[in-house]
Amino acid sequence: MSSTPAPATAPAVAPAQPDTEDLLARVARQLGRVPNLYAALASGPAALEGYLAMRDQLTRGVLRARLREQLALLIAQENECTYCVSAHSLRGGLIGLTEEQLRATREGHDTDPHTDGVLRLALAIMRTGGRVTDADRAAAHTAGVTDAEQAEIVAHIALNTLSNYYNHLARPELDFPEVPA
Repeated sequence: MSSTPAPATAPAVAPAQPDTEDLLARVARQLGRVPNLYAALASGPAALEGYLAMRDQLTRGVLRARLREQLALLIAQENECTYCVSAHSLRGGLIGLTEEQLRATREGHDTDPHTDGVLRLALAIMRTGGRVTDADRAAAHTAGVTDAEQAEIVAHIALNTLSNYYNHLARPELDFPEVPA
């Protein structure tokens, strides 16, 4: 007998409240539409607002957009979140990542030594709950990963794990071309 719960239907999105209307309008302005993840997360306005605030702050950090996108894809893959693997595969393609680069990112590798160091460290952090070895940190430093980048890697893991786990819980309808995790 399987211990996997039967798939539930996605919960209906609650009507937007005045504070969530502003948040969803902000999402629509930034992304051109409101993906189902954001619409579902709006059922908890504080959660959506916290997510958006952290995401917005991290766009002002030291990690460039391409690397942030690669981290989001890697984290989604590691968390087995098909919704986010699908979304970030699409976004990765739109910013110029090839199919080969997308696949390598999902496996935690890149041909660029710095990017490879970031992805390898992110995997080590996720797989050890942050208790990486001295060798992991030394390898990251050798690849040019700074202490500021290490702090942001952990922040991106937290941000993306929030969306991955919420997708697992809420099961919003996939509104991107499917890429299985």
